[in-house]
Amino acid sequence: MTTVDIPTRAQLVRRATDLVPLLRSGADRAQRDGRLSDDTVEALTEAGAYRLRVPRRYGGHEVDTRTLVEFATELARGDGSAAWSASVTWIPTYMACMFPDEVQDEVFSTPDVRLCGTLSPSAQAVPASGGITVNGGWGFVSGAPHAHWQQILAVLIDGDKPPMPVMALVPMNELKIVDDWDSHGLRGTGSVTTVAENVFVPRERILPLPAVLAGQYASVANKESAVYRAPLLPVASASSVGTAVGLAMAARDLFMERLPERGLTYTSYGTQAEAAQTHLKVAEAHLLADEAVFHAHRLADQVDAKSGAGEEWSAAERSRARADLGAAVRRAGEAVDILAGASGGSSVYRRVPIQRILADINAVALHALMNPDVNTELYGRVLCGLEPNTQYL
Repeated sequence: MTTVDIPTRAQLVRRATDLVPLLRSGADRAQRDGRLSDDTVEALTEAGAYRLRVPRRYGGHEVDTRTLVEFATELARGDGSAAWSASVTWIPTYMACMFPDEVQDEVFSTPDVRLCGTLSPSAQAVPASGGITVNGGWGFVSGAPHAHWQQILAVLIDGDKPPMPVMALVPMNELKIVDDWDSHGLRGTGSVTTVAENVFVPRERILPLPAVLAGQYASVANKESAVYRAPLLPVASASSVGTAVGLAMAARDLFMERLPERGLTYTSYGTQAEAAQTHLKVAEAHLLADEAVFHAHRLADQVDAKSGAGEEWSAAERSRARADLGAAVRRAGEAVDILAGASGGSSVYRRVPIQRILADINAVALHALMNPDVNTELYGRVLCGLEPNTQYL
């Protein structure tokens, strides 16, 4: 175990900002390959992307969620797939920190270890001597092609006992990767299917999912850290939201870069920038992007404040965390849509990234955790005095 000097938030975010030109230049290749290039993964590694949620005792940065949001926002200004791939590693990395300390010793013994994972228990497990045997698969496993471990969920079937969803950690070399990722949005994330075929998982690398969702973690060493005592779903929400915000920023940056050289065909305007309709669209898109930032930062700041104070979360607070995530995604999507619609016929060319940005934000909004309508409905349900209709809170 090692300790290192911890960079400040500003220093880490600066590293992400410095990657924007490289990520922009590599986005087309990621689109073609359906995964990030090794060069991009190496650049993310050097910037510290995979250390952000690793405990300091293993040489990690152990940052708060506001840092995650700002870091991912900058990455997404370069490439949404790179930002998504990095940010989704932070969730299973956080989940690995819930396991017994000896399990963490094993996982984090790999420098800059990369984890992938899922929140869906789409496989089955049965008891085995000293653990369980898992069979089944998981879809949409972003970053699997370059991961070292996968955090899996499976339903444990044990005789007459009620089925129990469990969370476990499995080395990637024990799983099969099915290269079935062929998407319109977030194409470069390598969100493939992974499959377990009679994979044995030892008992120490298994946790009951209900206990995890209730905040009953097994780590002793992490109990005193504010970073690792927040509930899973607010943390997952804050870990994910920066990509959406950054895509709105990417669309804004691109539109404003192209604006001085663009005309408005079949009008008397000398440039598009002279047109009143452009003024309205640019202003509206900027305001929507600002609203996305507000919701993303309120979400992260709530997670960090309550974790720092060691406070319990109410159902209303948990549901608002998901609502803030959904609101940020919705506002970011609206901003991108306006700017894409105002980008003219030349934007259909692949050399103009606005259509990729639009496809990426639409893909983000379709994700079950990110979906604005689902999250808003959940918040409204709780505000109306009803019980949440999900365990994922």
